[in-house]
Amino acid sequence: MTLEWIGDALLLLVVLPAVVYLLHGVLRAARNIVPSVRQIAGAAQAGSRDLDAVPLLLTTQDQVIKTVETAANYGGSLDVIVDDA
Repeated sequence: MTLEWIGDALLLLVVLPAVVYLLHGVLRAARNIVPSVRQIAGAAQAGSRDLDAVPLLLTTQDQVIKTVETAANYGGSLDVIVDDA
């Protein structure tokens, strides 16, 4: 009977506080998840907005090709004009 009382006292005085301490740490970590998720979501939204302009790069690339072709044609025309002069 005395050993049972000692075991109960040990359980209440040692094990229970340790369990409460560990659970408090888990709760604190769980509460820190929400702000982290919000920060990640904000960064993902900003990154997504940056990528919205990517389709315009195809238009830009086509325009650069046309500009280079026009400049090359202009240079070729100058060669003809200068040779004739």
